[in-house]
Formats: sequence, C-alpha cells, structure tokens
Amino acid sequence: MSPLIPEVTLNDGMYLPAIGLGTYSLNGNEGAHAIKSAIDMGYRLIDTAYNYENEGTVGEAVRRSTVPRQELLITSKLPGRYHTYDKAITTIQESLYRAHLDYYDLYLIHWPNPQQDHYVEAWQALIDAKKWGLVCSIGVCNFLPEHLERLKRETGVIPSINQIELHPFFNQEKQRKWHEEHHIATESWSPLARAATILENKTLQQVAAHHHKTIAQIILRWHYQLGAISIPKSASPQRQLENISIFDFSLEDQEMSDILALTRSDGRINNQDPATYEEF
Repeated sequence: MSPLIPEVTLNDGMYLPAIGLGTYSLNGNEGAHAIKSAIDMGYRLIDTAYNYENEGTVGEAVRRSTVPRQELLITSKLPGRYHTYDKAITTIQESLYRAHLDYYDLYLIHWPNPQQDHYVEAWQALIDAKKWGLVCSIGVCNFLPEHLERLKRETGVIPSINQIELHPFFNQEKQRKWHEEHHIATESWSPLARAATILENKTLQQVAAHHHKTIAQIILRWHYQLGAISIPKSASPQRQLENISIFDFSLEDQEMSDILALTRSDGRINNQDPATYEEF
C-alpha cells in the first residue's frame, strides 16, 4: 500500500500533493518506465518542463498507468526563449501536443530572464491559457519578490506557486517568508542538493540515525515541515517509495533549526541567480 501524501491548497483552490516526482533526465522508454513506477508507488504530482525534452515521456507514462488522468497533476514549464506572447501561447500548445495531453494541471514560467524583460508578457500568455482551459493553475519558477510584485502590479494576477532552488545548503528563508506573506506556495527544486555532498553531512547523519531514516527522508521531511512542496527525482522504485514514506515521523524543533543552520550564502548548486541568470 502506498503512503498517503498530504495535500497543499494553492491560492486558486487547487490541491497539490506535498511531494511529487521530478523528471529531469528521465527520457525515453526507461524514463517512461521510471515515471510509471512512481505513479504506481503513489505519486500523483509529476514535474516536467519543455527544456527537459521529456514531456512526451511523461505523457507516455500517464498512458501506461492505470491511474485515471484526472487523478494526476502534471506540471510543465515555459522556456526562456519563448517569453513573447505569441511564442508563449504556441509553446504551451506544443507542450500539450508533445505529451498528448488535453491540459496541464500546472504550468510555470521556468525563469524570469530579466535581461530580456518579457516575463510579464509571458505571464499574460499563461493567464489567457488558463482562461482557455489549456492549463488549470499557473505559477512561476525562480522569481524574486520584485518579479512577483511586478506581475501582480501589471496583470492583477499573482502566481499560485513559485518553484525555487531550496535545500539544506540554501534554505531561502527570506524568499519563503515572502511567499507565505503573499499566499504563494513554495515548491523546492533539487530538494536533496548534490547527493554526494549532502550524504556526508554529519548533522544530517546524526538526525537520520536518531529517527532510523535515510538522509533523503530526513531532508524531505524537513521540506514538508517548512511548508514546501518537494519534487525529488529518482528512477529507483525503492528510493521512490522511501522518498514518499516521510509522514510517519516528525523532526524536533532543534533538528529543524540544526538543518536550517546548514545554509550558506554560496549554497546555490550552479550559481544560478535569478537576478541575472538567463535560460535559453
């Protein structure tokens, strides 16, 4: 029996599971098999992107699964090179065609690309796509508070979710607080950071030993208790099940604080600062 995953309510009324599956680099038949495995394990939130070049793989996994489409929540993302309005609309349609889906449950702008400065135009395209039924809920990734404020000021619509880099080495305290104050859900990409490094961390090892859990389970429970939705990626059925088996224990306040204290000012994995980074 798969673990029961709690839900998070977005500001537009949509419900999302508190943990989902990241699919970056899960491609082709092997990728479809891995994603179907995750769905069989109990995952219902599946995260992809136009630039992952695996929307078709995700769609194939959905078709192979015995879980009805309406019980799944599929996310995709608009790439930086298609932020102008007409290109954004066409790209959303193309995303759906690639996956052979009638709609996406959640569609996000992948990066703000502030130097190009078309993200408000892209946001208007997402607003219209939602009106037309192409997507059910709309959000962003990697947007800073100034980007989010501009969306609200110029369109009157604030995102339902902001997917950001968030892990113990980069805990995004100020950004998370801003989201909470403005009723935007926080979603964590790369929630486990670089596994090779994070698995060696003594603090996390001690907490894992105390609870008789894996380090990954400790980190994902930490995300959950922060109020963040996490989307860990794994092709292994065993790790997929472990990653969602985090709701039978709780971290103590001191343990939460100890993990928060691991954050670093240079903690970003690839130094991708949304204030300057430009996605292709």
